[in-house]
Amino acid sequence: MTLVCPWEFLQKIKMDGRGDMGLFGEHFDPCLAGRIKDDGYESRSGSDNIEGASGEDQDVGDDQRPRKKYNRHTANQIQELESFFKECPHPDEKQRSELSRTLGLESKQIKFWFQNRRTQMKTQLERHENVILKQENDKLRLENELLKQNMSDPICNNCGGPVVPGPVSYEQRQLRIENARLMDELGRVCALTNKFLGRPLTSSANPIPPFSSNSKLDLAVGINGYGNLGHTDNMLPTGLDNNGGIRMPPMKPTGNAVEEVPHDRSIFVDLALAAMDELIKMTQIESPVWIKSLDGGKEVLNHEEYMRTFPRLGKKPSNFVTEATRESGVVLVNILALVEKLMDVNGWVEMFPSLIARAATTDIISSGMGGTKSGALQMINAEFQLISPFVPVRQVKFLRLCKHLTEGVWAVVDVSIDANQENLNAQAPVTCKRLPSGCIIQDMNNGCSKVTWVEHSEYDESAVHQLYRPILRSGRGFGAQRWLAALQRYYEGMAMIMSPSILGEDQAVINLGGKKSMLKLARRMVDNFCSGVCASSLHNWGNLVAGNVSEDVRILTRKSIDEPGEPDGIVLSAATSVWLPVSRQRLFDFLRDEQSRSHWDILSNGGTLQEMIQIPKGQGQWNRVSLLRSTAVDADAGVKNMLILQETWNDVSGSLVVYAPVDLQSMSVVTSGGDSTYVALLPSGFVILPANSFSNGEPSNSDGNPVKRDSDSNNGCGSFLTVGFQILASNLPSAILTVESVETIHNLISCTMQRIRTAFN
Repeated sequence: MTLVCPWEFLQKIKMDGRGDMGLFGEHFDPCLAGRIKDDGYESRSGSDNIEGASGEDQDVGDDQRPRKKYNRHTANQIQELESFFKECPHPDEKQRSELSRTLGLESKQIKFWFQNRRTQMKTQLERHENVILKQENDKLRLENELLKQNMSDPICNNCGGPVVPGPVSYEQRQLRIENARLMDELGRVCALTNKFLGRPLTSSANPIPPFSSNSKLDLAVGINGYGNLGHTDNMLPTGLDNNGGIRMPPMKPTGNAVEEVPHDRSIFVDLALAAMDELIKMTQIESPVWIKSLDGGKEVLNHEEYMRTFPRLGKKPSNFVTEATRESGVVLVNILALVEKLMDVNGWVEMFPSLIARAATTDIISSGMGGTKSGALQMINAEFQLISPFVPVRQVKFLRLCKHLTEGVWAVVDVSIDANQENLNAQAPVTCKRLPSGCIIQDMNNGCSKVTWVEHSEYDESAVHQLYRPILRSGRGFGAQRWLAALQRYYEGMAMIMSPSILGEDQAVINLGGKKSMLKLARRMVDNFCSGVCASSLHNWGNLVAGNVSEDVRILTRKSIDEPGEPDGIVLSAATSVWLPVSRQRLFDFLRDEQSRSHWDILSNGGTLQEMIQIPKGQGQWNRVSLLRSTAVDADAGVKNMLILQETWNDVSGSLVVYAPVDLQSMSVVTSGGDSTYVALLPSGFVILPANSFSNGEPSNSDGNPVKRDSDSNNGCGSFLTVGFQILASNLPSAILTVESVETIHNLISCTMQRIRTAFN
């Protein structure tokens, strides 16, 4: 492979219709050449491959030198490479080898394609930034000339004649003195900032937030265990276009963001920086702030020591309770890829399907500095869920700040925005506040990252069912252990996707496209199941109150009309949660086993199921997506043409079994790599959480009587089981819901729970 000199490449792109300086113009950064050289940048685009001359050919004269051959990749190869690049822009050797086998390319070609594609993206970003800066500079120059002209030759607005200076009032004199003082202070701040930046500051079109004499310029967050973070080389620059090292361009939300009422962004910057400082200290400090829990050895917060150690960010409502946990672990992902995923709200939701119902970025206060996410500050609206009808969905508005602390160490922190900080009247009562929470990520130099996660929140406990209050207070509901386990499970699944093709029981080959399509369908199935149990805003559910339904069973209803992947008509969802004196592992094995399915599934007609295809989604044996079929000999044609799509996972945070009937024809398209968007799903399933020790006596079911514990119940604690079903009550959206439909789904969930209890008794 013949590489083109970076300086030769710069000369080639100089003349691109933008003058002598071309793409870079007066903003050319000499360091770019070094970055291009480090990335092995080639002069061709990422979709071309140059076959260089051999050593003998290089000895031939210039006139006789053979022409270079350009082998352009096929459209399918480019599509697969671009799709993989969006998920992982820095593939390791194993991933490149897998792509090489899949696409029929050499590993060297794959490597150079990704190098070229990364450099293309950098170039596009720099070109876009240069254009914006030039436009702002021209606009400011015109405004400056207009102001100079108006000041030198003022004209009266009433008569149009020259202005005759009059006496200056006392208020005007004081304003001029204050303006002079602020300008002098701004000059001192800019001079200090120039020392850190190493270059003069440019003007900015942003309003300059007022600086006080005690403004914080040292944003290294003090001394901590992540290297010498207090050194000025690791500080974030501040200046005219920065506040606390955070650039604040005047921009509107884009994509899935919604319009926000104008607010003072400098307040948000101060809040985010204070939260970052607390997060870093919370990840390093030990006893007595963090102590070991009595049930499992998790780290929980000593609230009294915390209040003495950290300043309070906002006021705590009198009816709120606090939960805080910390957990560390290794994640199979490159550190930069993880940072990019966390700062992309859609990617963030994708990583935590069982914890986040939906989320949207409402404002981008800063997009980062130097082409990285360091200094990026976003405002996010999110709905957090615990899959149970007994725990309401938590709606939280918070800030997210990302910061590069030192070489190989990044931090991402979230902190809630109070209504008084927005200078707005709260539209709805706040039921949950996210105190400084997030993660510190350390590069392990082997393609993996060590993540230390802190989860700290306050919430209104009065809306939570009595059965689930102990599990929330212990941190098992929304604690750091669940977030880290979900993150590890997601990236284990991503690694499994790149494994060789999988053969099912009937020897059907599932290629990469088929696996992705089937996993996408399973993801939608789990999302719909969680929405039906938790009543999140992912779907427009309405609560249904019926006199013959027990109070511990919640029934929801919604109408579906021409929605992709949804059957037309009226959909009913029923869900409930109970405590069982059975260990979580034993209960999970019983529910996921195809042989024991007839003991609880009243729709199986006593038959067993056979697994046709399985796609692993993690290191655990039962973290997978499966396609099942009935083995009943006397089944009718409808049953034989019906399959069951099922997803299961099991880790330290809990277990899940979700399934939905699908027709054979639709799944044939999906497993061949076809579009799964229009496959109709009505999911049902189970979620199991390990129970902790009960400080207030035995747990009680709906009748108020304590449940007898079993010797197999995991040290006497048992487990929480949530059951959810969805059925199509009518295929006519305009139909009137009948009592019989409500009784059908209520009886379905009641009989299922009774069968499970009977199986263990």
